[in-house]
Amino acid sequence: MARIILATTGSVAAVRAPDLCSALVAAGHRVEVVATEPSLYFYRPADLPAGTPVHRDADEWPGEGYARGDDVLHIELRRRAELLVVAPLDANTLAKFALGLCDNLLTCLYRAWDFARPVVLAPAMNTLMWDKPATSRHLAQIWSDAAGREIPADWSLATAEDHFTREGSVILVPPQSKRLACGDVGMGAMSEVVGIAEAVRAWSERSAPAP
Repeated sequence: MARIILATTGSVAAVRAPDLCSALVAAGHRVEVVATEPSLYFYRPADLPAGTPVHRDADEWPGEGYARGDDVLHIELRRRAELLVVAPLDANTLAKFALGLCDNLLTCLYRAWDFARPVVLAPAMNTLMWDKPATSRHLAQIWSDAAGREIPADWSLATAEDHFTREGSVILVPPQSKRLACGDVGMGAMSEVVGIAEAVRAWSERSAPAP
C-alpha cells in the first residue's frame, strides 16, 4: 500500500480527520499527518489511530537554531510520501496553494511537491466562500500549475472536476451540498470520508504494478 500524507487545514470539516485517517490506515496505507495549527482546533492528535505521526509547524525548525546538515522537514516528507491528501482544504490554504505562498509546514510541502506524484484535494468552506470567483480562479491556477498547461477557456466551478479528472496529477474531490456547520444550506461541505477514501483507492489501483 501507499505512503500517504494526510494534511488538515482550518475548516470545521477537520473534525472528520480522525475518521479519514482511520479509513486510510484500515485500507493498509501508512499515514502521516501534517496539521496546520488552525485545524487542531477541531480535533486532537490523540483521536487519530495509535502511532500516527503528526507534524506541526513548530516541527519544521526545532531546537535553538539551524545547523548545517539538519533535515528540512517539508523536503523529507515530500521524499517519503507517494500521495498527498489535503482534507479538508479550506479557502485560505486553497488561495495559498494557488498563489505559491509558503508560510507554514503544509504550504512549504505543497510548494516543494513533485507533481509526478498525485495530490488529492477535498475543499470545504461556506457556500458563499465556495461561490466566490476567487475559488474558481484558484482551482484553475492549481490545475494549470500541475498540468503544465494554460487554463482552458471553458473553465468554471461546474467544469473544474472534469478538467482535473482528464488531465494532471491533482485529483479534485468536490464538496457537497448540505446543511453546513454554520447553519447555512448549500454547496461547500467536504465530501464524505468514503468518497475521499475511494479517490485514494482508485489511485492506488491505477498505480499498482501490473501482475
